[in-house]
Amino acid sequence: MSELKRPLLTCGVDEAGRGPIAGPVIAAAVILDPNNPITGITDSKKLSEKKRNALNLEIREKALCWSIAHCSVEEIDELNILHATMLAMKRAVEALHQRPELVLIDGNRLPKLAVPAEAIVGGDLKEACIGAASILAKVERDRQMLEWHELYPQYNFAKHKAYGTAEHLAALKAHGVSPIHRKSFRPVRDLL
Repeated sequence: MSELKRPLLTCGVDEAGRGPIAGPVIAAAVILDPNNPITGITDSKKLSEKKRNALNLEIREKALCWSIAHCSVEEIDELNILHATMLAMKRAVEALHQRPELVLIDGNRLPKLAVPAEAIVGGDLKEACIGAASILAKVERDRQMLEWHELYPQYNFAKHKAYGTAEHLAALKAHGVSPIHRKSFRPVRDLL
């Protein structure tokens, strides 16, 4: 992680769920406590589910503050996935109970924010606060997909988390489009 000197209230922001063809996009914002360090934070995709879940709890306990926000399937279909992702990130930052002095966003685009912000490609590997946000967002989205699995077991969301896998596309063809499928995404739109 970066050793650059950052303001005390530096917030990291990342998202989960841009690529799947169903479910919301989730964003998290985290301001870590430099006096209460957490080891092992990195890009959530590089961690086992067990390690991610453990770090999720530790981040929630030790961070100065954190928040999670989302954009619904309806908002994704109305705005498009990029704009919905930016909106979810903006909502996550605005939901923090402490106003950050600087916001670091994973990626190459910035949402419109009322505070200084910087986009960092691969930021979840470079900045601990972004890595922490990636973990919270991924764990929350996976949790939500397990809930959707209970309602729509025929799609097996618990396994593929709504990514367009061969299994998911076959289930989509066999069972049709569910209320949580993104109708603006091609594999779903083609079936409508």
